[in-house]
Formats: sequence, structure tokens, C-alpha cells
Amino acid sequence: MFSDQDLAVMDSIIKRYPRSRSAIMPLLHYVQSKAGYVTNEGIELIAQLLTIETAEVSAVATFYTQYKRKPVGEYHVGVCTNTLCAVMGGDEIFAGLKSHLGIENDGVTDDGKVSLEHIECNAACDYAPVVMANWEFYDNQTVQSSKDLVDAMRNGNPPGPTRGPNSLPTWKENSAVLAGINDGRANEGLQAGEPTLLGLKLSKEGK
Repeated sequence: MFSDQDLAVMDSIIKRYPRSRSAIMPLLHYVQSKAGYVTNEGIELIAQLLTIETAEVSAVATFYTQYKRKPVGEYHVGVCTNTLCAVMGGDEIFAGLKSHLGIENDGVTDDGKVSLEHIECNAACDYAPVVMANWEFYDNQTVQSSKDLVDAMRNGNPPGPTRGPNSLPTWKENSAVLAGINDGRANEGLQAGEPTLLGLKLSKEGK
């Protein structure tokens, strides 16, 4: 499954670190960018490249929730159900999307386009309730806007995130970015909105 080019990329990732085992996490993201999830073959290859046990790689892959051990959708949707987002409507959004898509938590639609997960705080409480897609932000959502969002994903034309890139990368594309592969889009779109910057603004005004 992994080509000579893939092996070259993985070698370049390993060479970033003074200790090779420090490359476990970006290598897992890279495997995910190729297969869509962390495969057993990928875990075995990482262990071989780093000269460590497969159990050590598996331990990392199963500890962090951003690594998936089974296929997810082209657009993986996470609904924050932590305290503030839940109070502001996150629970209703999550329930509404489960019903609308006909799937449960960690489920994938039959067309493979959308998967759904309830997630913990993503440090965007100033935009609650927040929905994420492939780790990109969709702020101040409602039940209806969230349904419209996943419908657009299934139709192949999702709107751009509220903040970040101008268009929504796929799950595999953003997994490559998390592996440290530059997609040239870091400066696209809005980086920090008005609610985030309000405290800084008030401090500069001496309030």
C-alpha cells in the first residue's frame, strides 16, 4: 500500500526529530492521510521504521481520539458537547444530526461522505455552539445550519469554514497537514475573529 514516495516522505518526517520515536504522532497522521484511518499495516510500518515495538505505536494510536482505527467519512463532523457548547445548543445539534443522517456516534453515512462524533472542548467557547469538520471550525451553529452543512458535504460542495482555509479540506488532506506537510493554505481566511480578540482590544484601551 505504501509507495517508495510514501516511504521517502515518512523518512523526511523522521529526520525532523533528534529522537526518531518522537515522529510517531506525525507518522500516524501520514498513514491516516493515505488510508483514511490508521491501518494495522501502517502501525507495523511505523514500528519498523522507528525500530520500536508495534505495541508502542498502537498505544499512541488508541490513546488519542484524532487517530481513527476504522474508516471515517470524507468529512468527519465533530459536535462539541462539552459544558458551554452543550448549554448553548450542542446537545440538540448532535441529536439533530444523528437523526438527520441516520447514524449514531462514530457512525458513517452509507455513501461514505460524512461521519459523526461528539467531541470535547476545542477551545472555541467564544463561538459556542461549535461544530468541526475535519478539525476546521464552523462557529455559532444551530440545528438547522448544521443539517444544511452536512447536506452540502454529501452533495460535494461544503461551505468554507468560519475560520481557517477558504474551502474545506477533506479528512485525508487535513491528516497530511497534521503530519506536517505544508498545503500552502496556512494564511487563508480569518485566523482570529472579533470575540477572540475582544479581551486584547479592551486591554489596549485600558479597560
